[in-house]
Amino acid sequence: MKTLIAIAAVLATGSGIWYVARQPSGAPTDAGTPSGQVVEVTRRDIGATVLATGVVRPQVGAEVRVGSRVSGVLERLYVTDGDRVRRGQLLAQLDSAEFAARVALAAANLENAKVENEYAASEFARAEASLRSQVITEVEFTEARRLRDVRGSQLRQAEASLESARIQLSYTRIYAPINGVVANVSTQVGETIAASLAAPTFVTIVDLDRLEVWAYVDETDIGRVEVGQPALFTVDTYPDQEFEGVVTAIRPTAEIQDNVVNYITVIEIAGGHGKTLRPEMTTTVNIILERRDNVIAVPNTALRRDRDGPYVFTVRGEARIRQPIGIGYRGREYTEVVEGLKEGDSVYAGSARSDRPSPSSGN
Repeated sequence: MKTLIAIAAVLATGSGIWYVARQPSGAPTDAGTPSGQVVEVTRRDIGATVLATGVVRPQVGAEVRVGSRVSGVLERLYVTDGDRVRRGQLLAQLDSAEFAARVALAAANLENAKVENEYAASEFARAEASLRSQVITEVEFTEARRLRDVRGSQLRQAEASLESARIQLSYTRIYAPINGVVANVSTQVGETIAASLAAPTFVTIVDLDRLEVWAYVDETDIGRVEVGQPALFTVDTYPDQEFEGVVTAIRPTAEIQDNVVNYITVIEIAGGHGKTLRPEMTTTVNIILERRDNVIAVPNTALRRDRDGPYVFTVRGEARIRQPIGIGYRGREYTEVVEGLKEGDSVYAGSARSDRPSPSSGN
């Protein structure tokens, strides 16, 4: 009986040695299978970004408050909220009767000044001839010359007054200074406009083709943001559309909201892709710090590391294989693989806790 037990023990030991010898090269000695899903190794674009919230704002000069430079009663208003206007288009008109009368008065004064100037010029010519004939004295000649100069000055003054009156009359017609959309009409027909030190606003025009994004970047991230970096952003109006831009400025002063320090990063919008953006739209911005395009990458959850370096578990049939790899750039969700894997390989991507190899593997 003892002989049979000894023979059985020897056979069991031999079977165990044969099983270990049959394990694939590089496989761990534990028999457990990593939990999680099997994913295929693919090529993709990866990068590190700074996430920030922002708002769409008009660029400098893209929002204009159109006002009146003269006082008067608003007689006609040709636009309303939402209307598209072109530069030079007539927006509104003030009652021009008073200003037209000023032009007529200035024109009459100019005609009178011309007559007086012509008379003074002829008197001076007569005095000049009389002086040569010694008919008049030098004092009388000097007086004739002074009168000619005074009348010439009055003529130029009358011409300037007429031009000023015409300019004032032109101010009664309000034109659009830029192309854009009427964002707000703040004056109605019949209201009296009092133009003093601050010109009253008739309408506000915004050029929707000249907008930018103000991204509020946290102070912990602002040191990594630089002018020229690309950015991607979305707005709630078009949740499935991603817009492109580039960082053009970082404002030096901070904005503190709820004890959080943010710095305004200005992003120029590269193109609307046929979509209409409007001021004050809320944006979610990703500023791209570094980027790798079309590289072999695996999910970060697939990566393992021990004293020998990084590795993953690849899938071959029913077996899992410990595969050492060389890694490059690591993004938020994916890591670049520079050696050890090829496109189309399959790896386990699960939680590090559930996929942890046995202590004998060196983790």
